[in-house]
Amino acid sequence: MHAPSSLAPLALSMGEPAGIGPELALKAWLARESASLLPFAVLGCPDLLRSRAQALALSIPIEVSNFEEASDLFHQALPVIPLKASIRDEPGKLDPANAAAVIEAIDTGTRAVWQGKASALVTCPIQKSNLYAAGFKHPGHTEFLGALAQELSGKKAEPVMLLAGPDLRTIPLTVHIPLNEVSNQLTGERLKTVARITHQDFQTRFGIENPRIVVAGVNPHAGESGTIGKEDDDILAPAIKELQAEGLNIKGPLPGDTLFHARARQSYDVALASYHDQALIPVKTLAFDETVNVTLGLPFIRTSPDHGTALDIAGQGLANPQSLICAIALAGELSQKAKQS
Repeated sequence: MHAPSSLAPLALSMGEPAGIGPELALKAWLARESASLLPFAVLGCPDLLRSRAQALALSIPIEVSNFEEASDLFHQALPVIPLKASIRDEPGKLDPANAAAVIEAIDTGTRAVWQGKASALVTCPIQKSNLYAAGFKHPGHTEFLGALAQELSGKKAEPVMLLAGPDLRTIPLTVHIPLNEVSNQLTGERLKTVARITHQDFQTRFGIENPRIVVAGVNPHAGESGTIGKEDDDILAPAIKELQAEGLNIKGPLPGDTLFHARARQSYDVALASYHDQALIPVKTLAFDETVNVTLGLPFIRTSPDHGTALDIAGQGLANPQSLICAIALAGELSQKAKQS
């Protein structure tokens, strides 16, 4: 017998239906007991999930539900909240006709969290190129959530991407841009904005009273006193001094090549990296299957697995659900902390 949860269920958006999202959702439900997952409801297509479960020989009862009933239903069946938009079920084959449903799932889940019907939003991977073909106007998932947050709250949102693994948390200061653009977009203002959001969310969401933040230099050896590039001395260092004067526990810029080994990781709670791969390579190398993408700077909790849609293996039963399981678990943990605070 399962005790009723005092939390509203988590909202799980299905992601790209041609990808591994549906399979991950099914496998995550199967792991609900072993991983001690809080109840979640999938925003998706019940028939697609039934078809995928049958094709993968997964014995999973799937029931149409709503957020109010999902928690009670969760331990006996996978609750699915149907979407209005139709979905074509062809694993591995992108179809722009599915874009409306993908967007609807994210939008509906976000609004449910904002309204208190759901405790947090967990998102399965999307295929941005497929959404662009259907007229999607945002650079990606995170930016869309930022726009929704601004619409709902009336305040500008500054979404920040946190990669959270068991032994390392990193944040890229610049994200999906070419390497030769990093120096142009890596500004002192960007560093200060990200550091302040990180400091606040680590206090309020993660319960770390005085979060220890380090900043990885953009150049080898953090510029080596300006002999290997000026960005560290001219851009990062002054911003860090300003943040220290505000009371943030932040250090840097530090050489990126000595920042991620085991002993160094004990000295900080999160590392701000200057560019995408500097942040993602170490965290994925240490824990590829357990790393979770968390969006800071939003007025609600959002987590996601840290991988893509994997169209090449969709529908074959090969997808590893561990990152999604970890994303659901972390969303539940953060939701519980939010309720207690």
